[in-house]
This record gives sequence, C-alpha cells and structure tokens, in this order.
Amino acid sequence: MDFATFLIQILNGIQYGFMLFLVASGLTLVFGIMGIINLAHGAFYMIGAYIVYWIAGIVGNLFLAIALGLPAVVALGFIIERLAIGFLYERDHLYQVLLTYGLILILNELQRILWGADFHSVPVPSMLAGGIPLTENQDYPIYRLFISVVCMVLAAGLYLMISRTKLGMMIRAGASNREMTQVLGIGITTIFSMVFGIGVALAAFSGMIGAPVSAVYPGMGDQILIISFVVVVVGGIGSIKGAFVGAMLIGLADTFGKVLLPELASMVIYLVMAVVLLWRPQGLFGRPT
Repeated sequence: MDFATFLIQILNGIQYGFMLFLVASGLTLVFGIMGIINLAHGAFYMIGAYIVYWIAGIVGNLFLAIALGLPAVVALGFIIERLAIGFLYERDHLYQVLLTYGLILILNELQRILWGADFHSVPVPSMLAGGIPLTENQDYPIYRLFISVVCMVLAAGLYLMISRTKLGMMIRAGASNREMTQVLGIGITTIFSMVFGIGVALAAFSGMIGAPVSAVYPGMGDQILIISFVVVVVGGIGSIKGAFVGAMLIGLADTFGKVLLPELASMVIYLVMAVVLLWRPQGLFGRPT
C-alpha cells in the first residue's frame, strides 16, 4: 500500500468514524441517561436519508432539504417519545426491546409505503463536487472532507452542551440521580423528551448528510444500528467522549479491515470490541458497575 492509498483510507476511516459518532452519541445519550434500549434508533437514520432524498428531489438543494427535513424527523421523534417511549421509563428492558423493535417494523413499513423498495441516490452539491489531488492519479472527494468538518463541529458543540451549559448540567444530574433531580424541581420528563429529540436529530442528520456518499435503500438503518451498538459498548455506555473515541476506532478498523483483510472484514470490528471488553468490561470510558 503506497502512502497516497494509505492516506485515502485514513481519511475514509475518519469520515466514517464521524458518521458513526453522530448516530452512536444519540444512542448512548438515550441509553445512558434515559435507560432506554432504543432499537429503533437506526430507523431514524434511514428516515432522515429518505426524507432528504425526497425533499432534495423537489427543491433541488441538499442543504435546503436538510433544513426542511430535520425538524420534521425531530417532530416525529417527539411524538413517538410522548406516545410510546414515555411509558417505558419504569419498565424492564424486555418491554423496551419489544416496543422499539415494533417501531422498527412500523417505520420500515412506512418507508416502503411512501418511497417503495428501490435504491435511490442523492447528488452531491455542485459546490462540493470534485476532489483534492493527492497524487497525479488519485484525489479525495471534497464532499467527504466536508462531512468530516461538519461532524467535527457538531461533536465539539455536543461536548460543550453536555459539559458547559445549564441544560447539560440538568441532563447529567438526571443521569446520575433521577429521583434527586425531580426533588430539586427539575422536570425530568421534559429533560428526557429533549434528550430523545437530540438523539433522533443526530441519527437523522447523519443519514441526511451521508446520503450523497451512499445509496438510500430500505433497511439501511439496521446495519448502522448494529455498528453503533458496537461503538457504544467499546466507548462505554453514557459517555460522549467514549462514543467519539469508539467511533474513530471502529471507523478506522472497519475501513482498513476491508482493505487489508477482505476475507475477515465482517469480523474485524467485533474482534476490536472483544479485545476492549476483555481489557475493560465497562468500555474505554464507561463507569465501572
């Protein structure tokens, strides 16, 4: 592998890691703070991709499609949280798994009714088309670099929100001691709704911004959900920093696994997870139980 190819794979792994972070950070927030195992999280990634494909086909602009589509997906998430997820906070995890699995079936069927079972593509914005030359024969797509920069800004903003704002303080308080937070007069139900909305927004936005670099197809959220759970387990449940480090690790492992060990590519990320759990059962930044 020459240096240019190695650099391209590094950039691909980082970009994929950022995409995984957006999905996994929402998943770890919902699980770590609300105690909800949300199997339908990947379905919001898929719905986000389909909505941006649909709106972009009408308005002809990806960024306008994201601006119009993201609030609609978040509103759907709030409705689901109020009508379904809100009844699970005091229930056993089995009830959560069953209900959120049912949501997967409902959202997948809704997708098939609205958009069918065909594969679709979303064009890259003209201003971000083309690539940056790395060698005489190889270049790197500008849009992939754009995705990395946007995800980097969102990651920094999410970290600052959780660690430095009043809302983040209330979220962390609710995660540490739900009953005491309620006694102090903080509306934990409202906080949980906001956390779920943030999780849905992150998953949907990841699907929207990633649509131009991958096909939009039925069930596309299932695979991203599995890998996101791997990221959460590797990084540590409830840790945003862990989700970031885990996403980078899994993104690079998956990318180089497909290049260097194609016959074992499907196993590489799970081998990484097994090694981390043998070393730190709570994940890289998880709290020991």
